[in-house]
Amino acid sequence: MRYYIITGEASGDLHASNLMKELKRLDTKASFRGWGGERMKEHGCDLVKHYRETAFMGFTDVALHLGKIRNLIAYCRKDILSYQPDVLILVDYPGFNLRMAKFARRNGFRVIYYISPQVWAWNPSRVRKIKTRVDHMIVILPFEQEFYAHYDYPVEYVGHPLLDAIDQVHQGVSTPFPSAPSTDTRPMIAILPGSRKQEIRRILPVMLSVVPQFDEYQFVIAGLSGLSPDFYQAFTGSYPVRIVYDQTYSLLRNAAAAMVTSGTATLETALHDVPQIICYRGEVLSYLIARKLIRVPYIGLVNLIMGEEIARELIQGKLNHENLLGELSQILKEGSRRDRMLTDYQRLKSKLGGRGASERAARSILRYLQVMS
Repeated sequence: MRYYIITGEASGDLHASNLMKELKRLDTKASFRGWGGERMKEHGCDLVKHYRETAFMGFTDVALHLGKIRNLIAYCRKDILSYQPDVLILVDYPGFNLRMAKFARRNGFRVIYYISPQVWAWNPSRVRKIKTRVDHMIVILPFEQEFYAHYDYPVEYVGHPLLDAIDQVHQGVSTPFPSAPSTDTRPMIAILPGSRKQEIRRILPVMLSVVPQFDEYQFVIAGLSGLSPDFYQAFTGSYPVRIVYDQTYSLLRNAAAAMVTSGTATLETALHDVPQIICYRGEVLSYLIARKLIRVPYIGLVNLIMGEEIARELIQGKLNHENLLGELSQILKEGSRRDRMLTDYQRLKSKLGGRGASERAARSILRYLQVMS
């Protein structure tokens, strides 16, 4: 079967690649083409565009790149028509993917959405668009099935694929963090500044500002090889920090605490049992618009899933040196605050269900296609 997959960021690339792995195991004639990253390419995807070329963040950034976005949409439409897939699989990335869903349905292609757009947070009215454009929705968060049921739209919950991804990465890994110099035995604090240049520019300088106050710890930045060392080094300057590339899970496995940019990384940090502070600072106009539109009380995925603030969120103006310093001091101390967060993480894991989400998603896709064939 011919699969066309579209995602627009690092986390989508990870989940799409694990989905591909399971589809290949269940469908020996599977072939893949799509938009994503290195992980999808490693699993045999004929990569059309890398997510580095398609990642636009915030209302202002989108507005400034409307011409480029229109060109990407036109290029994608043409490529789908040329490839003639048996199914279009969309992974998160709603601004782009819902347009592709509309186009695909009009042209007679089956459309499956894996990892729902966060319409429950931003714009529930978008469910009407999803119902007319998406043939089959697969969700990964426990509350999403109930949310869609309110709109009379049946979806399938398969559990969260991060449980599989983390387990897969750590299988057979028993050695210490590979990039840690043997002479430095201080406990680590992980800095996860995000995957997009725009968010790193706004958030990393604040994270770095607290480094001098914690001489008894070593700070390590989780870098991505898709971004040049020069880009990170423009921020690190004389700070005594290290940057390691594409080793986020190994870093978290060995970290005592973490400062994390809001997104999937907050859940990855929780699943590694690392106490964290959730950080976010957006472009001012985008943030003001988002504040009027957003319909949920938290931005951190761990807090959204639990329905309470188990990890402190420092957003926009609250993300400053003083607040970050105070919060980091608290979660590094042995005691009630740190212990309570670790206990909450266990409740979170129970709520997410067991491993096997990627396989369940692949079986759901094949089952649906067989029924509809």
